Amino acid sequence: MAPLSTEQVAKQVSIGRVTLERWLASGRLKQPKVIRFGRFRLRNWTAADVERVRRYKEQHYRKGRGRKPKPKR
Repeated sequence: MAPLSTEQVAKQVSIGRVTLERWLASGRLKQPKVIRFGRFRLRNWTAADVERVRRYKEQHYRKGRGRKPKPKR
């Protein structure tokens, strides 16, 4: 499997790229290997990294829960 970008990983796991970036920044997920390409730093996602993100999503992420219902008057 070829190395994947952060956007490709997010698409495979069916979450937004921003959500994945937020999980990485907050330390909820371990960062994948980082490659320096000139001035740029790129994440090198492997199949094991994608599976780790998928497991985290299943355990912690519930899309569409909606807002709390408002109290009736």
